[in-house]
Amino acid sequence: MASAQVPHLDLPGFDFELGSIFLLFSSTVLCGFAPLWLLKGTGRCGLYSESRHGMLDLLGCCAAGVFLASCSLNMVPSYLKGMSETFRGLGVTLRFPVPEFILAIGFLLVLVIEQVVLALREHSGNHMAEKEALLVGSIDQAHLRSEVSRGRGSSVHVEGSSLSTVRVCVLVFSLSLCSVFEGLAVGLQGDDGQGLELCLSLLLSKGLTALSLAVKLMQTQLRRAVVTACLLLFSAMCPLGAVLGMGFRQTHTTPQYQLARSTLQGLAAGSFAYVILMEVLPHALSSSGQRILKVTLLLTGFTAVTGLLFIKL
Repeated sequence: MASAQVPHLDLPGFDFELGSIFLLFSSTVLCGFAPLWLLKGTGRCGLYSESRHGMLDLLGCCAAGVFLASCSLNMVPSYLKGMSETFRGLGVTLRFPVPEFILAIGFLLVLVIEQVVLALREHSGNHMAEKEALLVGSIDQAHLRSEVSRGRGSSVHVEGSSLSTVRVCVLVFSLSLCSVFEGLAVGLQGDDGQGLELCLSLLLSKGLTALSLAVKLMQTQLRRAVVTACLLLFSAMCPLGAVLGMGFRQTHTTPQYQLARSTLQGLAAGSFAYVILMEVLPHALSSSGQRILKVTLLLTGFTAVTGLLFIKL
């Protein structure tokens, strides 16, 4: 009789966990799509009026602060702590900075990938056809044609768009991978007090990150359908990690598993750091005018994530 009552006793906790996962997904989707609903454009991102472009530039500065704080105060310290615990569990004493080396590999990996992509595009001679699959066509083509008459301007514009597209893809991928690991921690904790606190902090942090990611995606020339797919992908990753954590809860997490997880987390953190330093921050602060306001908004985004980390602790 006692064994037959165990599933019944676990059912409320299981329902609570599923409800938390659904709430996490729905709140992230809501925060991510809020800017798209508020700034309705022509069906394609990047084509807005002058006033909306100015608003997006200011919001982009705040998003840059959110990303900077998320990387420097959350992703990298969490990765380094996990790596330290992993090597301690393996009984290994490091004489070489392996965690920092993995972080640097993630940083350099994006650099190599985007340079290879640019090299292939330079030799293909098919810039326009490749851009039309995802990017805005008519207006930019007219702009490109006008710059062709001026010589080198067109190649610089195409290369800038190529770089931006590659880095945005890496941004979405690295954020999604880190979200899986954060959701995994929630699933492994269960419905105890610590798991509930983690879930509540993720509700706030993932909502803020989704809002910042949406603003960054809206500044690109990606089609609205591609932006929607990126936001849905990011929103689903943390709940997916929580579901995986629930499945792994009864299994023994070996040091080898922790090493593989920490390695992937380090590569994602390094890639994220590259995108922030090479794409997000330069783009946010490159345009002239309202520099004090932009710096203030950047610090506001940084402070918001810092406050959420204090709540999490």
